[in-house]
Order: sequence, then structure tokens, then C-alpha cells
Amino acid sequence: MFKIRISLVLFILIGCSELPENSMEYSRREIPDQESWGVTITLTDEGLRRAVVKSGHLQKFHDRQFINLDQNVDIDFFDDNENHTSNLLSQFATVDEKTNSMKAVGQVIVVSDSGVTLFTDTLSWDNRKELVFTNDSVMVVTEEKDTLYGVGFESDMGLEYWKILKPSGVIGQDNNDD
Repeated sequence: MFKIRISLVLFILIGCSELPENSMEYSRREIPDQESWGVTITLTDEGLRRAVVKSGHLQKFHDRQFINLDQNVDIDFFDDNENHTSNLLSQFATVDEKTNSMKAVGQVIVVSDSGVTLFTDTLSWDNRKELVFTNDSVMVVTEEKDTLYGVGFESDMGLEYWKILKPSGVIGQDNNDD
């Protein structure tokens, strides 16, 4: 009976000990300040529409100035004259509200109005440089139906001026001497 009482006292003392100071802060930072479902948000730069973002679910973290989009992300991008340039689809995306930069993750597909389609696993948008880029594997299909592969990619959002950093593959030539 004495062992049971000592065990009970130890259990109560351990159970009543204080949590580390930062444990409440850490868990608070992981809880969003706002959540929305079926959202559409517009990102602007100096009053000009740069992107319209749609997602099935949004989590907003005010302290970190961070937005997490985690269901069926669909983003339309616009140029300096607010003309549509491309559409991006992905499973997830994050937005840094300090810079309006984004990162799309999971089965990323970008279809440009110029006729180029990009497939990759991740794609980042640097709003200040107006540049999309990835270090992952890419597949690019051109308007002429050429398919190019490689690792690493940089482009404007309209996919008009793009480059594959480490291209790979074989190009076939017809050596018919007729």
C-alpha cells in the first residue's frame, strides 16, 4: 500500500509540473488566426491585379504574415496591364504576405496563354523579380508540341521567356539522304 501511495504522489507531482515557457507559444503559432473554405483572394502590386488565387481551404497566420492553401489551388496570373498570362494548378500553395511571393507544391501544372505548359512538383513565384523557378524535375510542352525535360527551370509568369537549367533527353534527327 505504501508503494501505491508513493507512486500516486509522484504521478501527481509530475502531472502538476509546469509546461516549458515556450510550449504554449509554439502551439499557438501553429494554430491559424483565420480559416476559410472555398476562398478567392486577389494579390495586387501598387493597385494592379497580379494574381487571383482560389482554394478549397485557406489558413491565415497573422504573426508570420503567411497563408497556407491546402485544397485544389487554382491561380490566374496577370501582367502589368492586368492581361491574363497563365493559370497554375497545384495541390497546395503558400503565400508570404510580406512579399506576395508564392510556392506551389504537388502536381504543379502551369498553362500559359502563349501556348507553353509546364509540369513539375514544386514551383516558386518571386513577386519582386516577377520570376517563377524550381530546382525540381520539369517537363515543358511547347505550342509546337515539342516535349522537353530537365532539372531546374526559370521563367516569366507568362512562360514566354523560359529556360531549363539542366536539360536532358534525346533529340531524334531524320538523316534521310533522298
